[in-house]
Amino acid sequence: MPKLGIIVNPVAGLGGRVGLKGSDGPAVQQLALARGARPEAPLKAAEALGTLAPLAGGMEVLAWPGAMGADVCRQAGFDPRVGPAAAGGVTSGADTEAAARWMLAESVDLILFVGGDGTARDICSAVGERIPALGVPAGVKIHSSVFAVTPRSAGMAARRFLEQGAGRCRTAEVMDIDEDAFRNGKVCARLFGALQVPDADRLIQGAKVGGGPSEARVLADIAQGVIEQMRKDPACVHIIGPGTTTRAVKRHFGIPGTLLGVDVVWGDRAVAEDADERTLLKWIAGRPARIIVTVIGGQGHLFGRGNQQISPRVIRSVGRQRIIVVATQEKLLGLNGRPLLVDTGDGDLDRDLAGHMRVVTGYRHTTMCRVGL
Repeated sequence: MPKLGIIVNPVAGLGGRVGLKGSDGPAVQQLALARGARPEAPLKAAEALGTLAPLAGGMEVLAWPGAMGADVCRQAGFDPRVGPAAAGGVTSGADTEAAARWMLAESVDLILFVGGDGTARDICSAVGERIPALGVPAGVKIHSSVFAVTPRSAGMAARRFLEQGAGRCRTAEVMDIDEDAFRNGKVCARLFGALQVPDADRLIQGAKVGGGPSEARVLADIAQGVIEQMRKDPACVHIIGPGTTTRAVKRHFGIPGTLLGVDVVWGDRAVAEDADERTLLKWIAGRPARIIVTVIGGQGHLFGRGNQQISPRVIRSVGRQRIIVVATQEKLLGLNGRPLLVDTGDGDLDRDLAGHMRVVTGYRHTTMCRVGL
């Protein structure tokens, strides 16, 4: 009988919609809660476990107590064997490491963990490449290639792996991101280590890839075309997401903007920088609006990776037809035929966003790309 270990970081992603760009540390978590953030990691864990429900009678599930796994396992219909730790209280990276070491000692076939890059780093510290592991994406920063593309994809990949009797694995990178630098608009990433993940092809995301130095001219062309469209409709509120491509739009428009935050432009000026979900909803209330986002290089995500402030409520208020996607042809070719992806946390919205979208790739030049789930 296969053994599956479940570890949930219940505060993963807590700072996303409130614009904190991470959730590491009690101080940041308390600030996120004070700003009205709600835990979403348990919901993503439940979505992944729902895909594994058909294996419930033929699989042993091990989980860490309480909110770190056992609760959501029971809610999903599993009867987990619970690890030797006291339930409740504030969780930390040390708890994640302890859970992973216990599961290693119990010889589970796969650790399915729910969190972001910080959680992946803790799993890596505890077990290295000695046991297969797979991440359910729930954090703000998800640069590592040890995560599935969506929670449902994580469940599908885990199910396939276990049904094959612990199938093939591949080595995947765990990236270490300096969260304080990230909040200040700097991406300081280094290779922290590696995990063995199920070899599940397109169910697993790639590592985040940045653009090359030759992109400046292309970015300027993309920006020029988008800005022409913006200035034709000065009454429209424009929500501009994070990234180097969208930053080119901000800079050519004449505003400094933020590299890793979501900014709001109305008329000829920036009215909000590094905005959270609440601020975005305030500015689009009763006004026509557009959302301008880019594609994450190497992964293909439009929503749900570093721009959680552009929440399902914001997207629904603006409408699918008023989303402008910008990306270089080089970035699209780097996806090797994989579709663009959305992981908003709202399954119905993700299905509504699926299909084909125009991507602005140059001055008055667009490419049709498929958006998958």
